[in-house]
Amino acid sequence: MKINGNAVRPGMVIEHQGRLWRAVRIQHTQPGKGGAYLQVELKDIRDGTKLNERFRSSETVERVRLDQKPYQYLYADGDMLTFMDAETYDQITVGADMVGEGQVPFLQDGMTVTIESYEDSPIGVQLPDSVVLEVTEADAVVKGQTASSSYKPAVLENGVRVMVPPHIEAGTRIVVSTADGTYMERAKG
Repeated sequence: MKINGNAVRPGMVIEHQGRLWRAVRIQHTQPGKGGAYLQVELKDIRDGTKLNERFRSSETVERVRLDQKPYQYLYADGDMLTFMDAETYDQITVGADMVGEGQVPFLQDGMTVTIESYEDSPIGVQLPDSVVLEVTEADAVVKGQTASSSYKPAVLENGVRVMVPPHIEAGTRIVVSTADGTYMERAKG
């Protein structure tokens, strides 16, 4: 499916130079001279090589249609992750590198993920947008540091360090973005 060069979004898989690439990061750039363009960091799905490419809105790129199917996370064995098809109970094992950069610690037992495959070969694992985790350590608030947006460091139950608002204490359950590991809100209930 052809899309405009400026319609590329992070996570999309496109065909470029005869290979499959996943868009990792995008940045709109509007130079003083000339037309605007989209600076896209691409990562090769097969071998992980990276490529920086510029796409103008006048260009078209080929977006690849992927089969997406829900799977349940079972366990990790070294760098290999095992998932189960919720309908057929078939198990599939993929490398941890198929999960987005820095997202592996957010995998939880029984979590439902989306495994993308191209021509029956798995190429990526998409986690939910957010997860609920408990704060195990949180620094005390220093009096007088009440300037706007004064966040403090905290450690989550999965060992990931995250910046949280001053009112969050150890034992609090919070919602964290799996995309970049940032605090979103206090968990409800």
